[in-house]
Amino acid sequence: MSTTNDPSIADSLSLTAVAPGRWSTIAGPEWVNPGGGLWGGYAIGLCIRVLEAEPEAVGEALSLTLTYAAGLTAGPVEVRTNRLRQGGSVGVWVVELLAAGSQQVSVHAVVTLARRPKTPDFAFAEMPAAPPPESLPVPEMPGAGLHFGAWAFERRTLEGFPPQAGGDSRSLAWVRSRRGPLDKALLGMITDNSAPRAMYALGPTVMTTTLSLTVYLHGTIDEIAAVGDDYILVECEGRVGGGGASDERSSYWRRDGKLLATSEQLAWYR
Repeated sequence: MSTTNDPSIADSLSLTAVAPGRWSTIAGPEWVNPGGGLWGGYAIGLCIRVLEAEPEAVGEALSLTLTYAAGLTAGPVEVRTNRLRQGGSVGVWVVELLAAGSQQVSVHAVVTLARRPKTPDFAFAEMPAAPPPESLPVPEMPGAGLHFGAWAFERRTLEGFPPQAGGDSRSLAWVRSRRGPLDKALLGMITDNSAPRAMYALGPTVMTTTLSLTVYLHGTIDEIAAVGDDYILVECEGRVGGGGASDERSSYWRRDGKLLATSEQLAWYR
C-alpha cells in the first residue's frame, strides 16, 4: 500500500483544465517503462480519469480502444477530449494524449460511456481455480517499485511468470493496487500489466510494443469499488503471432468470481 512518502494514484493522474476539451498533466518518472517511454497502462488510466473530470461527460467508462501511435515520454502531457455522440444512455468520446507542445498524437482512444441500468445478471464464463493469494510468496524484485506497473500494483503469480519460450502462453496471477482502493482507472491500468505473449513463444528478450488495446469494463463503479484493497485474479493467454504481430486476451476476476473486465491486445514484435 502507499506510504506518506509515495504519491497516490489520484496525485499521479491529476489533471488541470486549460480550456474546453483541453487538459494538462505531468507524467511522473514512476510511469516510465524499461524502454524509456511511458507505460501503456498509464494512458488507459489517464483516459478514464479525464472523462471522470469532463463536465459534459455522462455515465461511467464501459469500453476503451486505444491506439498507441507514437512514444510518449515523462513530463508535461496535453490531453484533448471530444464528444462524438451522446444518446439517452450511451455516449462516445475521443481522448488524445500528446507531449506538451507537440502536434503528434501519441495515444488515440475511443471511449464509450454509459449510464448502467439495472438489468438481470447472467454469466457463462467461470473464474479459474486458484489458491488464495495469501498462500503465495511476495515477489522479490529490488527496484521494481520504481517502475511503471510494479510501482502501482503488487503481483503474486501462480503460473506462467517469468515468461519463457515454450508451448503454453497462459499465465495466472493475483494483482492488487499498492496505491489505494481499486476503481475504474486502476482496473483499466491493470489490463496492460502482463508480459507480452510473444515472450512465451520466442523468449523474454524479444522486443515488443503495444499497437492497440481494447478494454471492456463489465463491472460497474460500485462492483469494482467492492474490491477495495483486495486482489483480483488475472488470466492471460495468447493465440497467434506472425508477420510481426501477436495477440493476447485477458480476464479480470474479483475474488468471489465476479468478472470485472476483459481485454484484447495486439502487439508488434521483432
